Amino acid sequence: MELVAVLGRSPDGGRVYVGRVLECAWRLPQVYASVVAGRLAPWRAERIAEATRALCPAAAAFVDRQLFNATGVGWAQLERLIAEAVIRFDPERYEAERSAASDHRYVEVGAPDTNGLVSIDGLLDAADGRDLDDAISRRAMLLGRLGNEASVDVRRSQALGDLARNDLTLDLGTEGSPGRRAVLNVHITDATLAGSNPVGRWDQTPISAEQIREWLAQPCMSVLVRPVIDVAGHVPVTAYEIPDRHRQQVELRDHTCRFPYCTRPAMRCDLDHARPHNRGGPTCPCNLVPLCRRHHRAKTHSQWRYQVTQIGTYVWRSPSGFRFEVNHRGTHQHDHSDEADDPEPGVYRQQPDTR
Repeated sequence: MELVAVLGRSPDGGRVYVGRVLECAWRLPQVYASVVAGRLAPWRAERIAEATRALCPAAAAFVDRQLFNATGVGWAQLERLIAEAVIRFDPERYEAERSAASDHRYVEVGAPDTNGLVSIDGLLDAADGRDLDDAISRRAMLLGRLGNEASVDVRRSQALGDLARNDLTLDLGTEGSPGRRAVLNVHITDATLAGSNPVGRWDQTPISAEQIREWLAQPCMSVLVRPVIDVAGHVPVTAYEIPDRHRQQVELRDHTCRFPYCTRPAMRCDLDHARPHNRGGPTCPCNLVPLCRRHHRAKTHSQWRYQVTQIGTYVWRSPSGFRFEVNHRGTHQHDHSDEADDPEPGVYRQQPDTR
């Protein structure tokens, strides 16, 4: 009570604060050491402690081991890490929570407004949602190619109506429905073969192997298994246009937009030539970087610049001289720099490949 009073906190708030400190000190020693060393702000450590409080000891220890450099971990990345820990070390709890959450799925079509428009809201299974989004995107693109000059958002709304009308014309009693098609990027380890690794991936999100089995057990499911892609491979082409195989390789390598702290999925990003194509930059995965449209424009039309220091690692410089390193561990802010420390705008410098 004396400590809480000295800190100027309420009794309830003080107990919560002490609980978070104890969580860090005893169950998250790496996070605690980062705070003591001044590398991690205490408020960030508190939020991490609050997020891991409900985990079993083994799961909390797993999260702590992965947070050896917690300063670069964003909240979305932390949530995925905690979800993976629950799947690994408390699978019964995960399946119970997933089953309970699945009971809350719904789709609602609102009443028409005075303009003849309705709003749609829903909560879907992740695979169903991806299928729906892919179908809408394909049909919206087709509408554009056929001369529809409406915006992408408007064409997507029209595409959803087209899908509904097409479904109403189907004889659902017939056989031969194409069913769901899943494209699996499969990574097999000895733990997977032995059945001791229960964690799978849907894009970047950890999911249980049981959920994958449920998806693949859908009627008329067809599965296309692709060979493993070398995300560090170099197969340049002479054209400016980017082949699909290059795009997939870059998406698997970087996962998200590579601007500092941006979490937009790479599959929804532009691919930027780090060294411009008209300056000799190759159309090769080693020279392609996923940037969402906003940050692609910032790099093209402002003084934001980046270097590829090694494949998958990018060092950005802001217009005011702040530096950020972005890699698979997150974003890490570096010391402020002078203009003289940076390359000429638009110049690309890459360290020699030491593979």
